[in-house]
Amino acid sequence: MRKIGALTLVVKDYDEAIQFYVEKLNFKLIQDTKLDDQKRWVVISPSDTNETHILLAQAASSEQKQAIGNQTGGRVFLFLHTDDFWKDYNHMKAKGITFLEEPREEVYGTVVVFEDLYGNTWDLIEPKN
Repeated sequence: MRKIGALTLVVKDYDEAIQFYVEKLNFKLIQDTKLDDQKRWVVISPSDTNETHILLAQAASSEQKQAIGNQTGGRVFLFLHTDDFWKDYNHMKAKGITFLEEPREEVYGTVVVFEDLYGNTWDLIEPKN
């Protein structure tokens, strides 16, 4: 069996990124291990049982700093699936998440685009069965 275990998200600061994803998006902090004076192994996930994780990587070079908030050149970066769109949408809205549009129905499900703390765009989607 093969799977993608983690994706890297370049961030400005470990602690502010952890706070945003855990407190505003209800992600789980899976691991936070200090590797040296500047580098940590920080892993988050949308839930305890999710097989795909996000590795938060604090930018260490000017090239990496330029990628913060523009991981995919302006395209939607990640797709956060939910089984209760309106519950998650309302929670995120109450937590001050910036939405770039109103929720809409598409052939593949209910979707809305939102920004993370650095401006990366995400889709919140409740897929149709």
